Amino acid sequence: MSAPRPEHPSGWVLGHVAGAPVVLARSWVLAAVVLTLVFAPSVQSWTGGGGLLPYVVALVFVVLLFASVLVHELAHGLVARARGQQPRAFVLTLWGGHTTFGGAASSPATSALVAVAGPVANLVLAGAFLLVADHAVADGTLLQTVLRAGALANGFVGLFNLVPGLPLDGGRILEAAVWAATRDRHRGTVVAGWAGRVVAVGVVLAVLVRPLLAGTRPDLVTVAWAALIGAFLWAGASGAVRAGRSGRAVDALSLQTVGRPAVVVGAQASLAQARATAAAAHAAEVVVLAPDGRPAAYVDTDAAARVPAELAGTTNVVAVCTPLPVGAVVDGALTGDALLRALSTASAHSPVVAALVEGRVVALVRTSDVVAALRG
Repeated sequence: MSAPRPEHPSGWVLGHVAGAPVVLARSWVLAAVVLTLVFAPSVQSWTGGGGLLPYVVALVFVVLLFASVLVHELAHGLVARARGQQPRAFVLTLWGGHTTFGGAASSPATSALVAVAGPVANLVLAGAFLLVADHAVADGTLLQTVLRAGALANGFVGLFNLVPGLPLDGGRILEAAVWAATRDRHRGTVVAGWAGRVVAVGVVLAVLVRPLLAGTRPDLVTVAWAALIGAFLWAGASGAVRAGRSGRAVDALSLQTVGRPAVVVGAQASLAQARATAAAAHAAEVVVLAPDGRPAAYVDTDAAARVPAELAGTTNVVAVCTPLPVGAVVDGALTGDALLRALSTASAHSPVVAALVEGRVVALVRTSDVVAALRG
């Protein structure tokens, strides 16, 4: 599975491929131990032996399985790089693995090709393992059993990842198809996210309903695994739905949607003059300029409201102002993600930011208004 995630995941760096680190997350150790303990009884039944041998063979199979996951992720990254999308890291984790990218795919075709590359790599590995097991290894040997198990695991991972629902790769393909059909990336994400929720519920229901239809009781271990997988899929699908909705809100960001029109006055102006200037321009905010023309402060509307009208003419506007630190400005011509990034940088200096267009202050942007717009 692939998604934009933190660029510097924690763990052990095993090497670099396509300019990106291959990271073994610390949670992988837990997964390796648990899976080894789970597979060991099956290995013991295959071999009929005891002692450490079943655990050694089970561990070899687990390592082989995670190597297949790594091939899956490398396929994502290499195809992405060929399409102009740079991978940031290949990460093996408790849940398998993921590939992080510096940004989203530039087109539906790129998104679909990157997504399908991983499952195809697994299916190719499944065929290779099966070919070796049937034609290059003696029948009935332990090695043949391990290779056939590897083929089965890769075949399952490849086919399951093609199921059309996020966070699976098939969901990314569905997202790309809806994106291409509607020219709306975020609609594709929401649709694929809802499909992923259906898949998550379907996994659990399949494990519960099939035994009941056959007149047997569901196996508790199988139900537990299905519940874990279903919860993982549900969380990923729900995250995708939220991401699609927030992505649409980000695209809609502009000075018109989050800015409050402002006028400017000098530091020597009275509060009455500031009020009159704002009223004449039908503006909600007043910004006070420093002698060098930089936005230095803004009128605190609550403080200004407490000044009686008869005193407004003799009250200096600076008396009811809040300073604007250097850097608390943003280019008002920006929109969408570019505006959000600029606001994120500027808001580190102040929760209220002055928006400039061609060097002139035209509005104030408050962090609370941006948050409300994104939530809305």
